[in-house]
Amino acid sequence: MKIAVCGKGGVGKSTISALVVQALLDRERTVLAIDADPSPHLARLLGISQENVTPIAAMKNLLQERSERNGPFYNMNPRVGDLPEKFMKRHGRLSLMVLGAIPQGGAGCACAENAVLRNLLNCLLVSKGEDIVLDMEAGVEHLGRGTIASVDHIIIVVQPYRGSIETAGKIEKLAKDLKIKSLHVVANNVQDETDVDFIRDMCGVEPVGVFPFSPLARKAEREAMPIAAADEVLLDAAQSMIDTLGPSL
Repeated sequence: MKIAVCGKGGVGKSTISALVVQALLDRERTVLAIDADPSPHLARLLGISQENVTPIAAMKNLLQERSERNGPFYNMNPRVGDLPEKFMKRHGRLSLMVLGAIPQGGAGCACAENAVLRNLLNCLLVSKGEDIVLDMEAGVEHLGRGTIASVDHIIIVVQPYRGSIETAGKIEKLAKDLKIKSLHVVANNVQDETDVDFIRDMCGVEPVGVFPFSPLARKAEREAMPIAAADEVLLDAAQSMIDTLGPSL
């Protein structure tokens, strides 16, 4: 299955993505992790080196060729068939791709990069025992561009505060415009049941996963250690969430 992890900046999208990836790997599945955040952190949270990983955004000539820019317009269906092997870093059953960021201020928008990513997601097929996990950029722009229209599940990460939940509402609306039916709220960084109740009441749905505040995870992040190895409670929460999303996995 293809899972996209979305939400307001700072809610823990990359942390949840890394935990989901590790939970799937623990089930002996093969996982492609795509860091589509312009400020990529997923490799570090997974505990693998990003060395020798070429971000798609860094390949200016290739992007211009594949997106076939004609004046101010981009081809919305660029060729991507040979991209995966060129841009993947393999680590056992885990493969990592990084979209990357605009390299400097004033360099323009990420239209070409996102056109390539969207077509890549449309073309990538998952076989039995395989999954794709996307750590998306903060906010809602990727939904406005239709980047993740082909995913099976959208996970909207929220924390128990209103700004986070307001962004989740915008993501939900845009996802429904794209006819994506499988939308789920994940409660992150909760400290007690009142936090879960607040998220449940504000979102109007039962969270598909609940991840508690973890000093161990915070310590691991500061020390650049794999987040999934920091706290078994968080990994158990990810496993429980996956059971709900795909009981047959």
